[in-house]
Amino acid sequence: MSSQKKNWAAIIIMFCLFAMIAFVTNLCSPMAVIVKNQFGASNFASQIGNAANFIAYLVMGIPSGMLLKKYGYKVTSLIAVTTGFVGVFIQYMSGWESIGSFWVYVFGAFISGFCMCMLNTVVNPMLNTLGGGGKTGNQLIQFGGVCNSLAAVAVTIIMGSLIGEAAKAKISDATPALFIALGIFAAAFLVLLFSRIPEPELEAAKAHAAMEAKENMPQEKDKYSAFSFRHFNLGVLCIFLYIGLEVGIPTYVMQFLTTAKDAATPGIGIDATIAGTIVAVYWFLMFVGRFFGGVLGKQFSSRQQVSFMAIVALVFIFLGIFLPESTQVNMPGVDWSHMKIITAQVPVGIMFLILVGLCTSIMWGGIFNMAVEGLGKYTSIASGAFMTMVCGGGILVPLQGWVADITHSFMASYIVVIICTAYILFYALIGSKNVNKDIPTD
Repeated sequence: MSSQKKNWAAIIIMFCLFAMIAFVTNLCSPMAVIVKNQFGASNFASQIGNAANFIAYLVMGIPSGMLLKKYGYKVTSLIAVTTGFVGVFIQYMSGWESIGSFWVYVFGAFISGFCMCMLNTVVNPMLNTLGGGGKTGNQLIQFGGVCNSLAAVAVTIIMGSLIGEAAKAKISDATPALFIALGIFAAAFLVLLFSRIPEPELEAAKAHAAMEAKENMPQEKDKYSAFSFRHFNLGVLCIFLYIGLEVGIPTYVMQFLTTAKDAATPGIGIDATIAGTIVAVYWFLMFVGRFFGGVLGKQFSSRQQVSFMAIVALVFIFLGIFLPESTQVNMPGVDWSHMKIITAQVPVGIMFLILVGLCTSIMWGGIFNMAVEGLGKYTSIASGAFMTMVCGGGILVPLQGWVADITHSFMASYIVVIICTAYILFYALIGSKNVNKDIPTD
């Protein structure tokens, strides 16, 4: 019974860490609106902070897996939240008159990315392990994703209300949101410090090392690794492309909504506060999708969930691109300052792009679950390697901005997310099958 209680305590802590990941990561998209104004950045340049945040995964992914394998979940988490505090504080400093600059902001986003990478390396395998892998492991990751999505909704709305008029936005306007993030990191450090986190893999590794030392057994170099599994290698590429899909959709919806009609890449020029409430619907739909994905996780496998949602996502994206801009619909949002529902007229295609949030909701957990299924002792290092490819957000999102710049069309830039979604469908249907079951993983 006590073991069960300890597991639930660990699950709750992992859920909270999942929420922190979203809060800090999703600062980047609305910050791009501020960067465009304060530093006169282009669509491409405004995404360099976003890129730095995700490219940090490429640098920190493997070291995160090594930290996890050597020191376990708790120590890795403590290092992560300390790093996150430093990164967010540097972003805050970028608004100071004395030392503030575009590159200080980018550096802060890069350091924050180290934190996000380490936290992701911890929470995904931990929840999968606590659920025993398979459908239950996926179910716990989906419920963790619910917390992730709620935090994403919150930060999008908060940043939209703080930015106000995009043409006048400055980094100092985002100070309350940055201070919230700093407070969350400080509180998380204290909670983690005094919490007991189960360390099954670390304890197993210590026991194995002790047995070898006792029996004076020579250590043999393992001829296999996580990369010996085809489904893991294809899954690593899948998560690279998935991040481009998940982040690219709301990032360029926000850009389209807030960019002036007479800009080089024209938008519809609505107020950033209203745009923020609309884009927050995307993250709210991810929350809804993850909740139901978790509820249905016992009935439907990751493969079934991801393949179905990839097909629906492709339909929604094509509708979002090709439906006429002149056809308008009223999109809802929440004005949290007055606690009321507001609506704004936007092109009908925007509504379908926002609806993609329902589809992307279950993909992260599903892809991770499929990629590490059957890896056994290789899971810790696999998790770190998996996280390196989250750098896809730092490559594909700016790439989408570059396409928008050269085509002078935000809608044309969505060809990038179409390619990403098509591969995700392939992976769910074919690439995720484990064809290397003969490799020992005990």
